[in-house]
Amino acid sequence: MKVDFAVACDYAIVDQHGKLSVLGIFQHIWAGRFPTVHPRLHLVVRLRGRRTEVGEHRLRIRLLDEADNEILTGDGTVVFNEPPAGVTEVEAGAVLNFDVPFEQPGRYHFEIAVDGTVEATVPIGVSQSPQSPQVPPAHQSPLH
Repeated sequence: MKVDFAVACDYAIVDQHGKLSVLGIFQHIWAGRFPTVHPRLHLVVRLRGRRTEVGEHRLRIRLLDEADNEILTGDGTVVFNEPPAGVTEVEAGAVLNFDVPFEQPGRYHFEIAVDGTVEATVPIGVSQSPQSPQVPPAHQSPLH
């Protein structure tokens, strides 16, 4: 079982047929101040395997900072059902959403493990937003 792809985005869903729809993929977050919370970050993971891997597989997601300190963690399972005759691969998509706390700017990453083996990472950079420049009001002259 392998991670086919994994991305952070603004929104994603998996329909009843397993089709993923993903909107607003990103790898960087701008914050006005710290500490901060990025609300409803969606992490999309698509797993792919062989027909022989049908069944239940453990999935573990961890968010780590640049010193590999754990910020968030979550465990769950993904179940792959028997595919139709003639299909040799199985696949499944998962959408997880988090309110993600960031204590300070820096480099973070989601670590995705399947059955105890890290299969993918998704980098997230977090920076302080630059101050908006203060533009003086334009001089207005009366219209005649």
